[in-house]
Amino acid sequence: MTQNVEQLTFDVVVVGAGAAGLMCAIQAARRGRRVALLDHAERAGKKILISGGGRCNFTNLHCRPENFLSSNPHFARSALARYTPSDFIALVEKHRIAYHEKTLGQLFCDGSAEQIVNMLLQECAAADVTLFLRTKVHEVRREHQADREHQADKAHRDGQKFTLLTDTAAFAASALIVATGGLSIPKMGATSFGYDIARQFGVPVHACRPALVPLVLGDEQSAIFCDLAGISAEVQTSIGKRSFREKLLITHRGLSGPAVLQISSYWDGVAPVIVDWAPGQEVLSALRSSPGRRDPATAKAALRARLSARLADRLLQVAMPEAWTNHALAMFEQRLHTWSFAPIGTEGYEKAEVTAGGVSTDALSAQTMECREVPGLYFIGEVVDVTGQLGGFNFQWAWASGAAAGRAA
Repeated sequence: MTQNVEQLTFDVVVVGAGAAGLMCAIQAARRGRRVALLDHAERAGKKILISGGGRCNFTNLHCRPENFLSSNPHFARSALARYTPSDFIALVEKHRIAYHEKTLGQLFCDGSAEQIVNMLLQECAAADVTLFLRTKVHEVRREHQADREHQADKAHRDGQKFTLLTDTAAFAASALIVATGGLSIPKMGATSFGYDIARQFGVPVHACRPALVPLVLGDEQSAIFCDLAGISAEVQTSIGKRSFREKLLITHRGLSGPAVLQISSYWDGVAPVIVDWAPGQEVLSALRSSPGRRDPATAKAALRARLSARLADRLLQVAMPEAWTNHALAMFEQRLHTWSFAPIGTEGYEKAEVTAGGVSTDALSAQTMECREVPGLYFIGEVVDVTGQLGGFNFQWAWASGAAAGRAA
């Protein structure tokens, strides 16, 4: 161990002062555990602060296990059942933070996301959590059982298992909780550190990929659509049986907006993304029932009644029937509801809201988030292979998984 650093002993060390780490530290400290919360950033909750356009979509009223992706779709069920949206809402109301439902059960602060961070920090202070910012962990060591049996100092008699080395201190604790997040938004300080710790202790890590991320189109489809950047429409996006009905936004490189971010989490890099430009509507019904009105001008008017003028004109330009027969109109209508896009990639971790994949749930207890083969080691939040859909679900997973580990460590 480094000789010139301060030696600090705690019951629990939480690495990562984001949503999951803050909640975990609060829950553990409320049980009387001596808790150190470490983060390499200059302030806690940086990703919370930029979420929801600065207003923090802190949970979703309709949170269900079905709103999450994982190699084990049932893993999140236990934690989500034991710390619910109502539990977090009660905390928000305790601190008199005004909030509103925006759409589809999504709850946002009326004011600023900073209110949520301040609330969590106040709860940490009330529970006597010791917060260490600008503290980068360089190395994690775990003492083997055989070594512990031959040690006589108090730290080892108390069951010390893990030592974390930083520039200024060595933190010792019997429980190490990894809440370091994923690879998304590297400019906010995202790193692979949590996955590195998992691999160090032999914990499997599923391949990671950007999720809730804009999609990039190839040259051919870009040439057709990307000069319409900034135009949006309410659509339904689909891949296989999975679909989302929300807004789509055309960008300079491809497609974004909630409907696209949602479906991106299910995109395997190969399958086409199907867009229904008029979900639940038959756009050209007037033309099909009135033979005398079958002409481009009437078709344009029908499309413009549903979509922005430029987008309607472009779709008609690309897919206009060669003839105005019932069959041709039916084919055109079908294409409007099953428009196929073939993305060539995503905007990457720089634009991804979350990271899919991560620490294997097979290695963790669904009740406590503790590693089955490494007692005292826990993984929570985004670093775990549990990824929520858009709309406050990832925050609810952070609160729920953090609470589960904090109540157990």
